[in-house]
Order: sequence, then structure tokens, then C-alpha cells
Amino acid sequence: MTDPVIVGVDGSASSLEAVDAAAREARLREAPLRIVHAFGHTPGHRPAGGPPWSPAARGLEPMVEGALAAAEERAHAAAPGVVVTRSVVAGEALEVMEIESRSASLAVVGSRGLSGFSGLLLGSTAVHLAAHGRCPLMVVRGRPDPAGAVLLAVDGSEAGGAAVGFAFAEAALRGAPLVALHVWNTWSERAYKGPGDPINAMVVDIERLREAEQRLLDETVAACRKNFPQVRVERRLERSRIRPALIEASRDAQLLVVGARGHGGFTGLLLGSVSQALLHHAHCPVTVVRGQE
Repeated sequence: MTDPVIVGVDGSASSLEAVDAAAREARLREAPLRIVHAFGHTPGHRPAGGPPWSPAARGLEPMVEGALAAAEERAHAAAPGVVVTRSVVAGEALEVMEIESRSASLAVVGSRGLSGFSGLLLGSTAVHLAAHGRCPLMVVRGRPDPAGAVLLAVDGSEAGGAAVGFAFAEAALRGAPLVALHVWNTWSERAYKGPGDPINAMVVDIERLREAEQRLLDETVAACRKNFPQVRVERRLERSRIRPALIEASRDAQLLVVGARGHGGFTGLLLGSVSQALLHHAHCPVTVVRGQE
């Protein structure tokens, strides 16, 4: 049986939008949908000496019968026929979602929330979940173009390989074209792979660098294209600042897929600065895909 799609809900409008997206993703995958609410105190808000969760303080029954019931109803409306289950789990939201992600094919959250998911994109919480979750994480945000392409951020990193495969599969599931966008500039580490001290390199052969970046893009696409011959692919090479270029390109996309880390990241950091910027500022939903441990 296909692993479920999980969605974190808290009764907020943003989390209900995430339910819609998660239900559609479950239908595409022919997978069940599990609606999860973390029932506990957020970090820094736990009463001194008190338990990590308190049903009496939060009103467990109203939550189950209210917000979760509404979320389930919304899921059935968005994707009729999808098998939906719901779960209220005692614990802090991030810990709960991280554990739930171990048996999921995709985790989905809204860009903002209440209670357990409060301030999802205002601090380290989304970064933590994207970096430490055990499955791809989709953050539902912006106004996606339903007729737009799946946009893949190509960076040529080993960690980004998993994102490439995910993006092709997602485009195939949606029947959408795929735009593989590789943004480069003269700060690229590939500019300094020749002899000499890169710190003192003042002149970069732009044409050679452009050819190298084009080759990287072509090879990245070719690696997966044979497995998804039905997907129409546009390869796009752009010389620009990476984050602004990807954010702008997301205006016309229905989904943006990015790896958790890319070139230029520091060893030990599980989520790169580009991924973080896209989680905050992209104009469409963003899926962050981690590579192998």
C-alpha cells in the first residue's frame, strides 16, 4: 500500500488550504490522506512544572469534533474518493510531524497557522521540519497557476538529485510540463576549477563557464528524462542572482521543487539559504526534498 500523505492542521485558514492541497496530492498518488493535529504546548509556552500536553486546557473533544471534522469534510470535497483518517497526537507540533513523516510519502503544511503550528515561517520551525523530516515537505503558499509548469531548481549538487526525480514524478502525476531552471553567476564554484588560486582569480572566462553550466543542466535533465518520457521539459539557463530569479520564476508555476541543500552550503547545515528564501517568498507552493542521509 502506498504510504500516506500527511497534513498538519490547527483550524487556521492556512492549514485548511493545506488540506485541499494534500487531498489532491493523495488522489494523484492513489494514497490515503492522514490529517494530523499536534496536541501540546509550543516551545517556550509550556507551563513551569506542567505536563507537555493538557487536554483539559485545550479542549480535546471540540478540536476533534470541530476543526478536524471540518478538515476531513474539506478533504473529501477537494478529492472525492480519497481515504481520509484523522489523528490527534499528544506532543509538540514539530516533533509530531517529524515522527509522522517517517511513514509518509509527503508531508504538507500551510504557510501560517495557529496553536501548535504558530509562526510556521517566522522562525526556525519550517526550516527544522524541511531539514529533519523523513519525507518531502510541501509548504502551501502563494497563488499557484493551476495551468503552470512544475518548476525545478537545478543546482547540480549531489543533494539536489532527489529533488530532480521528485519534480519529474510530480510533473508526470499532474500531467504538467516541467521547467528545469538553472541560475548561475560568476560566483559559481565551477568558475574556479581551473589552475591557480581561486581567491586571486579576477578574470572568469564567461563563455566557458556558461558552457559548463549548460552542460550541467543538460546532464541533470537527461538523467531522469528517460524514466519520464511523457513529461515535456523546458531547460532554462539564466545568469542572475539565484534567489530573486527563482522567486520571480515561481510566479507562473503551480509548484516549485528544490533540494534541501545545494552548492555553497556549509557542511552540517541541512537546509540551504536558497531553500529557506523560497519557503518564505515563493509565489507558489514549495516542496523541499532531502537527499539520502
